[in-house]
Amino acid sequence: MISENIDQEIKKAMLAKNDAELRGLRAIKAALLLARTEKGASEQPDEDAELKILQRLIKQRRESADIYRQQGREDLFTVEEEEIEVISRFLPKQLDAAEVEAVIASVILQSGASSMKDMGRVMGLANKELAGKADGKLIAELVKKQLS
Repeated sequence: MISENIDQEIKKAMLAKNDAELRGLRAIKAALLLARTEKGASEQPDEDAELKILQRLIKQRRESADIYRQQGREDLFTVEEEEIEVISRFLPKQLDAAEVEAVIASVILQSGASSMKDMGRVMGLANKELAGKADGKLIAELVKKQLS
């Protein structure tokens, strides 16, 4: 579980005086605490829920980084990139586009999908199979490409 390792990693980052790592780790801890205390949430999020939280954190930072780069704010862009790097360490190894494409092809074959009408069903199966291993935007693009 990710939440079990965070406190130890924060201590290491504090001792090493690594501000970038500390920011990323604290962001993870805050998001996990927030998920744990949300109304209707169970006591401790399971590993899948933790992975979704981390993916959401990375997505938010990528969007912010894009905006900062467009506005010429390299200082803020660098901060977001450093946090993405720290958060990414807690996710499973990300698959490249070719590997994702192969998984999607097998999902389409297994589901019997043949047109864009089946995209919702294929997306559901692909997201389940690729949970934490690939970006949702990439999955959607590749599913569209293969169903067209």
